[in-house]
Amino acid sequence: MQGKKIILGITGSIAAYKAAYLIRAFVKKGAEVQVVITPAGKEFITPLTLSTLSRNPVISEFFSNRDGTWNSHVDLGLWADAMIVAPATAATIGKMANGIADNMLVTTYLSCKAPVFIAPAMDLDMYNHHTTQSNLDKLRMFGNHIIEPGSGFLASGLDGKGRMAEPDDIVAVMEDFFNEKKDLLNKKVLITAGPTYEKIDPVRFIGNYSTGKMGYALAEVCARRGADVTVINGPVIIGGLHNSVHRIDVESADEMYDECVEQFSSCDIAILCAAVADYKPQQQATEKIKRELNEEMTLTLVKNKDIAAELGRMKQEHQKLIGFALETSNGEANAKEKLLRKNLDMIVLNSLDEEGSGFSYDTNKVTIIDKEGIKTAIPLKTKVEIAEDIIDYIVKM
Repeated sequence: MQGKKIILGITGSIAAYKAAYLIRAFVKKGAEVQVVITPAGKEFITPLTLSTLSRNPVISEFFSNRDGTWNSHVDLGLWADAMIVAPATAATIGKMANGIADNMLVTTYLSCKAPVFIAPAMDLDMYNHHTTQSNLDKLRMFGNHIIEPGSGFLASGLDGKGRMAEPDDIVAVMEDFFNEKKDLLNKKVLITAGPTYEKIDPVRFIGNYSTGKMGYALAEVCARRGADVTVINGPVIIGGLHNSVHRIDVESADEMYDECVEQFSSCDIAILCAAVADYKPQQQATEKIKRELNEEMTLTLVKNKDIAAELGRMKQEHQKLIGFALETSNGEANAKEKLLRKNLDMIVLNSLDEEGSGFSYDTNKVTIIDKEGIKTAIPLKTKVEIAEDIIDYIVKM
């Protein structure tokens, strides 16, 4: 961490005392630390302590004096190599997730170009509440790094998950990040994500349960590892992508096909993670089909264009093409057949046979199969961890 510039955001939590240890650890490792603290944070630890340890004035307000000078959150965001919010309360996490820029810390976060790490600290019920978990999921999808809290005795007297991670553990996470290999540097990666919607009429469609979470996780990992990433994005309802990723929004399989064909020639790696509809209605009604006028409705479906097969046909020597498969029976046999038939270099077989895997979950369980038929089973993990495993395998290829 020698020479790294770090913004340390401190919020109103009893765990604020740990920030003193965190500053000292960063400084000992050669980093420069600028503290930004919320007004509530100053009730738990004094700016004098923090400025003494960091050797920099502590920033809390937009306007420090009444002489027209002010603290620029934009300049701070450009200055930093990383930002860490520790401790991060439920209130600050909610503001960060939803862009509520009512204090210097959140405006600095919104202006920060560098990686952001968040170390939650709160009581176990607050941490487990679906609102807090939803906000943390949103922050993850924005490309932030969540440093999971520990379990143990809490300030409330209860025992459970919610203790801010220990300073040494936080420093280790950030050191690992700065030392992380950029093994996709200068590589162009194309990823498809989410479902496609095939219109029946202006208000109805044929679709599937894909949420785009796996594709977004792959995009985040590729971006962190140095790649220039483009995501061709079906209609999804989850939060945003990593801020460096180029996003192309589509709705139908035909639109996704056209974008993939146009983008593929300039890519080194294409990962086809989207759940593209195999069929579409032969005809699309221009007006809503009225139930009162039809006792029955028959749809004639026709095949959509095969994106994987077309990219497999186009693939050049230097390119790698990775597909996904989801089967309900004979999974491995069907996945191997798809890999060969579509000229893929690797296929990822999704599982539906375990709680926590498949559509909509934040976790997944997959099997990677390569062209030589070698299988690598990956147990249930978060989709970001699964994405790391998949990218590791691609890099080895």
